[in-house]
Amino acid sequence: MAGVDSNRLAEANEIAAPRQAQGIFYGWWLVAISGFVMVISTVPLFHAMSVWAVALERHFGWSRAQLGFALTFTRIEGGLMGPVEGYLTDRVGTRRMVLIGLIILGLGFLFFGRVQNLWMFYLAYVFMAVGQGLGSWIPVMTMLNHWFSRRRSTAMAWANVGSRAGALLLVPAIAWAIDPDHDRFGWQVTATAIGVFLLVVAFPLSRLIRNKPQDYNLLPDNDPPAAQAQAEPDTQPARGQGAAQGTSSDLTPSQALRTPAFWLIAFGHGFTSMVILAIMAHLGLMMEDKGFEVQDTAWIVIVYLSFAMVFQLVGGYLGDRVPKRFALFGFTSLQAGAVVLLASASSLSAFYLFAVLFGMGFGGRNPLTVAIRGDYFGRASFGKILGLSTVPMNLLLLIAAPLAGYMRDVQGTYTQAFYLLAALNFVGAVLFLLARRPVAPQRAVEVVAPQASD
Repeated sequence: MAGVDSNRLAEANEIAAPRQAQGIFYGWWLVAISGFVMVISTVPLFHAMSVWAVALERHFGWSRAQLGFALTFTRIEGGLMGPVEGYLTDRVGTRRMVLIGLIILGLGFLFFGRVQNLWMFYLAYVFMAVGQGLGSWIPVMTMLNHWFSRRRSTAMAWANVGSRAGALLLVPAIAWAIDPDHDRFGWQVTATAIGVFLLVVAFPLSRLIRNKPQDYNLLPDNDPPAAQAQAEPDTQPARGQGAAQGTSSDLTPSQALRTPAFWLIAFGHGFTSMVILAIMAHLGLMMEDKGFEVQDTAWIVIVYLSFAMVFQLVGGYLGDRVPKRFALFGFTSLQAGAVVLLASASSLSAFYLFAVLFGMGFGGRNPLTVAIRGDYFGRASFGKILGLSTVPMNLLLLIAAPLAGYMRDVQGTYTQAFYLLAALNFVGAVLFLLARRPVAPQRAVEVVAPQASD
């Protein structure tokens, strides 16, 4: 541990302390950087999967189930690597994780551009998923959890807004470049170009990252020391809550694992994310079945990402003001309703209505699924706890895309598959609602001690 602490000190001294550029707290610059990191790491791999799948099916003739298995392999990686990613993030910091992850992801895209058969495609997606996992969601969310307390939900919401804004440009650009009906760049050249870009930006981007405000004699939210004692939320206590519920103490990973909230949130997150993974893999193929072109899919993705971008802020705003479990229940229920509409959609207008409702629900829930963990479990072991929570979540995600593909191959339609996923989505909403804030062990002692002295 002494070696790790000395490494962190050397790293902090090596990088200049963040300045309040134009009076702006450096945490907000990190929000923008986090959004950009998620754009370049998650959008080409996950959000653009619907358009990659159309091009790959046309080129190789693979079945829908075979294509869906690619995202399943990424969830195997997530289930195995999530705890490792969380442990490494707490151990070496977000800055190094982003550098390592983007380099691996860039090399993965270079390999993807040279895929010749199905096993190479699966290997490429696993390789890219490892890089994305090491350098994106867990590390940047852990960093923001360190830099913000009272504004945690808002900060995470803005980071995700940046990610969605980038996706609005990147998904249609990838669709335009790889459209199999037009002789443009093609999927192989496009994948190679993405890989080169990631390798070029990995080092300079990582140099902008700062792991914790305490390394630079700052506090979360740029609070003065006296204010920090009251800074751990659900921010301000929500109406009807006592003062004891307005603060939280850090839990260790083993303590978190013993709380019902950990498991309810993990499985709630998993059930509500299953349909997202299935849509990423199959939306383009589903629309192609109904006579629409790949550019139509790109526009549907743009619409739901646009509404998700706006409702990230709505979710962040509400999450800093009301109990997050109530907000999560509302947004995830809306998401489930949108999937019911998708299951029966046959016209372009129905797909657009789905995109609006889905974007509202998906966007609103997105920052809250991470922020609620920060509120409930604290900052000290956040990366480890977030990584551990991805294991049950990814067990559920394993079956989402191949299940939808298999049911379509057997039934000739995606209808029943998406009805089933909508029902599981609502189960996740209920699990979020049941997830109450755990009582930290030290708080329990503080309550009992005064009674013993009377």
